[in-house]
Amino acid sequence: MVIGLVLLAIGTWALLGIGGKSYRIPADRLSLGTVHRAPLEDFIAVRATAAPLTTHYLTAGEGGSVERVLAEDGARVAAGQPLIILVNPALQLQVASREADVANQINALENTRLQLEDARFKYEHDLLDIEHQIATLESNLARDKILLDGNAIAPSTYKQEEAEYAYELKLRQATLASRDAQQAVRARELSQLRETLARLNESIASAKASLDGLTIRAPTDGQLTALDAEVGQSKAQGAVLGQVDSLESFKITAQVDEFYLGRVTLGQLARFTLDDHNYAARVTKIYPQVMNGSFKVDLQFYDPGPRGIHTGQALDIRLELGTASRALTVPNGPFYQETGGRWVFVVSADGTRATRRNVHLGRRNPESVEVLGGLNPGEKVIVSSYEAYRKVDRVIIQ
Repeated sequence: MVIGLVLLAIGTWALLGIGGKSYRIPADRLSLGTVHRAPLEDFIAVRATAAPLTTHYLTAGEGGSVERVLAEDGARVAAGQPLIILVNPALQLQVASREADVANQINALENTRLQLEDARFKYEHDLLDIEHQIATLESNLARDKILLDGNAIAPSTYKQEEAEYAYELKLRQATLASRDAQQAVRARELSQLRETLARLNESIASAKASLDGLTIRAPTDGQLTALDAEVGQSKAQGAVLGQVDSLESFKITAQVDEFYLGRVTLGQLARFTLDDHNYAARVTKIYPQVMNGSFKVDLQFYDPGPRGIHTGQALDIRLELGTASRALTVPNGPFYQETGGRWVFVVSADGTRATRRNVHLGRRNPESVEVLGGLNPGEKVIVSSYEAYRKVDRVIIQ
């Protein structure tokens, strides 16, 4: 009798499969999904945010202290409008010093030019005297040659005049050579001074541009945001003082689960509905850095984009990863996050229990998960959370 009861218990245990850990739960606390073949749309639902299409950062080209702030954070600004004025006494002194150097070089250039002109005038005067002497001697020699031939003058007198004539010819040649040499030297000095002056002028222009850079201006029309400048603050060179965002053009930014990093590509389509109108956008930039389990993407609207959108507005978009295809699917649910798609609880035909089974799941979207192995059409699966019983082998459904 006892042996019969034991055998009956063992048989019942084997038949019901009630070995291992079990967990009892009311049926109304479960969500079930049926495995079936259906079109699987390859998309993910992403919470996105509207952001300015273009952002121009305001940077300090030169370091300095904030002297005045001419616009408020959030104000509309026009291209070229002064926004922040910095002051840099050291840079101002540097410009003044360079201007003094330029003045000195201009004076030196003018003095050298005057000296060259004076030397030219002196050489011209000396050459005129020499040419006059040569002409006089040539006339005297012609006259005295006749007198010498008539024995009217002594030969020594004629030879002395010839010697003077030869001397004046050599003096003219030496004077011309000296004039040319000095003019060449002065010309080189002038050229060097002009080059130095040009470099100083370029230096002053650069320094004045740096001074002008102390006035931070709006690079384009837009809205001034993230303003970081208070009167008296010291700002280092290259410091970001704020930004100007475009007002009329927007893009979408979204954080996508790192699971999809290899599946998101440039040009992919995203769709969303706003104010009962359907819109589309495309992926234009992917940021590969993963932070807190997600990565960032930028999308731009297809024309026409939504009207009345504003920075920071939330949008629910469907990012399409591929084309729809017919597949064996199971409804998506919280179970996937807890099992990673590696196993599920499959409900028995009579609906009284569910046993743990290893499965192979593939693509998924917010509505469905692709079944690659381990499940058959028509089977039911618990798709609600497994938090309370993920470490058990069997769920008894009451």
